[in-house]
Amino acid sequence: MTRRDFIHSTSAGYASLLAWGLLAPAPASAFNLPPNGVSATGKARRVVILGAGLAGLASAWELGKLGYDCTVLEARSRSGGRVWTVRGGTSETELGGTAQTCRFDDGYYFNGGAARIPHHHQLTLQYCRELGVPLEIFNGGNEAAYLYNDQAEGTTGTGSFANRRIRVKEYHNDMRGYTAELLTKALDQGALDKELTKEDIEKLVDFLKNEGDLNTAHLYKGTNRRGYKTEPGAGATAGITTDPYGLTDILRSGFMQPVFYNVGDYIYEQQTTLLQPVGGMDAIPKAFEKRLAGKILFNAPVTELRKTENGVRVVHQKGGKPTELLADFCVCTLPLPVLKNLESDLSGSVKRAADFVPYIKTGKIGLQFKRRFWEEDDGIYGGISRTNMDINQIWYPSFGFQKPKGVLIGYYNFYSRAEAVGALPVAERQKLALAQGQKIHPQYATEFDNAFSLAWHRIPYSEGGWALYDDTVRRKQYPALLEPDGAIYFAGEHTTYLTAWMAGALTSARRAVEAIHARVG
Repeated sequence: MTRRDFIHSTSAGYASLLAWGLLAPAPASAFNLPPNGVSATGKARRVVILGAGLAGLASAWELGKLGYDCTVLEARSRSGGRVWTVRGGTSETELGGTAQTCRFDDGYYFNGGAARIPHHHQLTLQYCRELGVPLEIFNGGNEAAYLYNDQAEGTTGTGSFANRRIRVKEYHNDMRGYTAELLTKALDQGALDKELTKEDIEKLVDFLKNEGDLNTAHLYKGTNRRGYKTEPGAGATAGITTDPYGLTDILRSGFMQPVFYNVGDYIYEQQTTLLQPVGGMDAIPKAFEKRLAGKILFNAPVTELRKTENGVRVVHQKGGKPTELLADFCVCTLPLPVLKNLESDLSGSVKRAADFVPYIKTGKIGLQFKRRFWEEDDGIYGGISRTNMDINQIWYPSFGFQKPKGVLIGYYNFYSRAEAVGALPVAERQKLALAQGQKIHPQYATEFDNAFSLAWHRIPYSEGGWALYDDTVRRKQYPALLEPDGAIYFAGEHTTYLTAWMAGALTSARRAVEAIHARVG
């Protein structure tokens, strides 16, 4: 009997197979600590958790399994924090702004915050398995998307490429081909003879020929990799390929600006395969919330955090009135821009970290259109177009393909661009997104339906996208967030090296839970 036959013919479960050594364990698994949340008197130790973002939810979930009595205080009327899916009925009023209510049709949405899960973020994937959150592919890179260098927005870039959209695949394959050709010429001239043997050079040339799709003379003349003028078809319709752009034209085009770099194809966190929950990223916090029924107090902003002789005292709003809560421990997951304005007796080092760790300014706008013209007219299914305009990026949805309508992210911008756009009234943001996006997609003018925008640095109880550390700030401020301040422990992406990712929040939660559990154990 083969191993496969044995598995199919017995009632062996996953746990049994792991125990017998027939399956390798997943890189991340369910938390496995001995229950110890009950004190010697038989009373459950009480933990108050500030914030129902992923760090707070995961902390409450894991501590609850260990026997602790947890209460999560959340200032908003929803869980998730910066894991926020915007759909019809979503309402928000930014700091100093006016109220917005989303008017998307049923079934259409965009992820205003976290939007993708790398395949190697095993802890995030483990929680999706544990909580039963179904996943689907997120398409981050799409060669059919566009690059657009707007000459009116700067002086970089001249010639025929200014104010003209080109396909990502055209640019990538032309540059790949010319780079391979130039390196092959250098090899042919013996420039690397000292470093490589003749056999090494032959192997490298063969690789470059295939990588750049060079012809037999080792020249790049353009190939079907960059697309067709006339698509191949039946009978004698062989297809006509597009002509390559000239190398010097590309180099002078403006597409060498950092805004057009295809770093997303290379950096570790964005390498394929990327995933997303079916129906929106908020499926993850909603799954936690379902299992924490009765443990989360919504619309309960914290106004005061104090240390006591035996633990902590937290004051929060309940029905518009201050309410006091005492606990043995606190897990504080508040973003640092929020924490620094909280009345507290936190240590000076923690307060300095809250004051001096900066957060990125970033914003998005979701645009609903009457039809999915990017699919129907341009053949774009998921992926990102990039531009040097204030909109910076256009994201195409990786779900709902070929539905009647669709929502794309009309801008995703950062730093000074996000600050400038975020300072505009909501109506002006929409106007800007449509005017600039129309240069890439003329269909905007006739197909636009409605919009919803957000600037994370203006969102109450967040006040920023994610923590931005440089080496100096990391060295000076970060250590204070890793140690408990009395009975107060800190969690959140800002307490990790995985800032900006859900995995950071989840990893930090486990770290805080382990620390509390070790202290009482």
